[in-house]
Amino acid sequence: MIPLRRYFPVFAAAAAAAASTLVFAQQEFPPPQGKGPVVVVASGLSGMSSYTTVTRDIAALGYDAVLFDGSAMEHTQGQAVHAAIQQAQQMPHALPGKVVLVGFSAGGGEAMYYASQWPDLVAGIIVWFPANSFIKNVPGFADRLQAPVLMFAGEKDHYRDNCCTANGARNLAAAAKAAGKPFELFTYDKAEHDFVRGGAHYNAAADTDAFQKTSDKLKQWLPVQ
Repeated sequence: MIPLRRYFPVFAAAAAAAASTLVFAQQEFPPPQGKGPVVVVASGLSGMSSYTTVTRDIAALGYDAVLFDGSAMEHTQGQAVHAAIQQAQQMPHALPGKVVLVGFSAGGGEAMYYASQWPDLVAGIIVWFPANSFIKNVPGFADRLQAPVLMFAGEKDHYRDNCCTANGARNLAAAAKAAGKPFELFTYDKAEHDFVRGGAHYNAAADTDAFQKTSDKLKQWLPVQ
């Protein structure tokens, strides 16, 4: 369960009475045109502040980008991911419809594992250096995929006891391909974990390429009118 008191003390009692409702910190980055399709952004363990730059850049593409603390999504069996989608859809600048999730590290792993099973809510999932070592039944994960996935991984990523390696990413991609599921993987030879702008191991070449591919996929899955 997410430690709600850390974010919203006034909601702690209500949350105890309604355990299925998860409320946690978020920051909305509205699109230039006022309202736009929703992109749910899930941070890594370093917290939301490390991902405000990339979230703001996503918003600049015409999306209502809503940033959540991905570390708070761990160990909630997908409840926090689902709650984040619902919360983002209620933002003042959100247009109705499906969302795309863009997740990083821990938040990326949670988004990829759970949201890819909700085609009624999700148009696609884009994950940067996501956690993948927790997925023990790789063929089972691939069989359950119902939304397309775009993944980026660094070949030098050995973060958190190898939670997010490129080899792990390749295993997922191979299983998805064998299952006939839409799953694209791009890896970067010189990139470590958290290579995004603002990240601990920023890699300009990897970040630039991954963001361009992110932008292209967002336009395909969630066109801005």
